[in-house]
Amino acid sequence: MLCSVTVARYPRWYGWAGFLSMAVFRLPLWLNAQTGFWKLMGSGKNGTFDRHPDWRQWAVLQTGDPRPQTPGFLLRWWKFFGCETWTVLLEPLEGHGSWDGKSCFGDLPRQTGYEGMIGILTRATIRINKLRPFWQNVNGVAGQMAGAAGLLFSIGIGEIPLVKQATFSIWESKEDMKQFAYRMQEHTKVIQKTRTENWYSEEMFVRFKILASDGTLKGKEPLAGKLI
Repeated sequence: MLCSVTVARYPRWYGWAGFLSMAVFRLPLWLNAQTGFWKLMGSGKNGTFDRHPDWRQWAVLQTGDPRPQTPGFLLRWWKFFGCETWTVLLEPLEGHGSWDGKSCFGDLPRQTGYEGMIGILTRATIRINKLRPFWQNVNGVAGQMAGAAGLLFSIGIGEIPLVKQATFSIWESKEDMKQFAYRMQEHTKVIQKTRTENWYSEEMFVRFKILASDGTLKGKEPLAGKLI
């Protein structure tokens, strides 16, 4: 099973079409026999968790065996509205947790020996009574992440504003990711608080091998020259 993440960026005055797509795309994805698990998500203006939505940018995550196939309706929709799209193809490697009660990327080990370029998906459902402390703490981490060594790409995505949030990022190597995740003091403190204060009702952490990259965002191919 493989996974794909497609980010579609709409022209300036067509953000409404991206919002509408979150409802319209459900049927073709549901009917697509080559799509397993899927999620439609909005995007934050920041590269990680963000309360402020980017109305021009939307994301689709799909899994498939042997690989996900994006329904033709979605491709035609993006073309009709003149969207800029970027798709990254991923192989799930390591992880734990669930998404809507499902192990959507299969039964993964927590660790492997893979050390190359790596994609990271971190997602959580935040308890309603923990929204205030969560959002009070994540802004500092977002600022640190933007300048982290080895970070190639990052996007904040989510199904429900404020409550169901995710970050997808790509790093030069697993070591670069670990340097940020475990040695940045503020990030470490936030991770500790998620445990001690029980912020999440559900969470998931998955690492991926990057297999392919196609398209652009804001005029650039995020992984240009990084994949052989």
